[in-house]
Amino acid sequence: MFCCVTLFGASASHADQVVVYSARIEQLIKPMFDAFSKETGTTVKFITDKEGALLARLKAEGKNTPADVLITADAGNLWEAAREGLLRPVESKTLESNVPAYLRDPGNQWFGLSVRARTIIYNTQKVKPSDLSTYEALADPKWKGRLCLRTSKKVYNQSLVAMMIEEHGELKTEQVVKGWVANLATDPLSDETRAMEFVGAGKCDVTIANTYYYGRLMEKNPALPLAIFWPNQDGAGVHVNISGAGVTRYANNVPGAIRLLEFLSSEKAQNLFADVNMEYPVNPRIKPDPAVAAWGPFKQNTINVNKAGELQAEAVKLMDRAGYR
Repeated sequence: MFCCVTLFGASASHADQVVVYSARIEQLIKPMFDAFSKETGTTVKFITDKEGALLARLKAEGKNTPADVLITADAGNLWEAAREGLLRPVESKTLESNVPAYLRDPGNQWFGLSVRARTIIYNTQKVKPSDLSTYEALADPKWKGRLCLRTSKKVYNQSLVAMMIEEHGELKTEQVVKGWVANLATDPLSDETRAMEFVGAGKCDVTIANTYYYGRLMEKNPALPLAIFWPNQDGAGVHVNISGAGVTRYANNVPGAIRLLEFLSSEKAQNLFADVNMEYPVNPRIKPDPAVAAWGPFKQNTINVNKAGELQAEAVKLMDRAGYR
């Protein structure tokens, strides 16, 4: 549902206002907007909805959109927005300094604002860390009947497979995904919390999930025998993705929109933006929340997350061929 504000028509000029379309829910963004307004005097009006609905709305509104900024999760969604011509290039030394190159669009149409690590979660009573190594190794027959996965329909898994295609090529990646399917203990599950609950209950031994889902679940039920393993540390590193933002193509307040993005990438806002969802700051100079830092350091895969979008269609076809539903 759209929420929170009544939006002004695009013909009006509101230099002291930035309008945001956000796929991040209100509780994850309002604290940052309030802080920005307090510091700059610029008000932030926003609506929240699913990413698909927001992209469709931007396309339908065209030049008449009131939106100055689009915020959404996953580089695949931001890539799609840029491909559809819904965003504009931004020149900002601040953003280029605060956001590493592999976590932003090569054409500077969108920028990561928080990092999401997609890693391996295992049952500590049934698996030793020494049993684990890489995402690819979960295709080994030793994991037959021991793996749970979220459905391939979710963009997070599509992005993971897309990045694997970029790293390994389609042939090897398809072999890996076929191995995952052969090792499933149950049909793919609807969400990652359920997959981790299956692991904790001993219905399977390992799964792949975003770390913030793990953090939320362990806050709720700290007795679960679950732990994080950081894969691929001797190779390319842990697959990471982002939540991020771009300035819309027909923004009414471009300077204000850029100031908002710069603020969200700054030290003042980074912990607010990342900590509220147990994510990692995108700005490498900022330390993560202590609860997140307690999961331990890890090497990130530095392939540009733009590839998650570029190769998404190929990833979807590959997963379908492999029988991953």
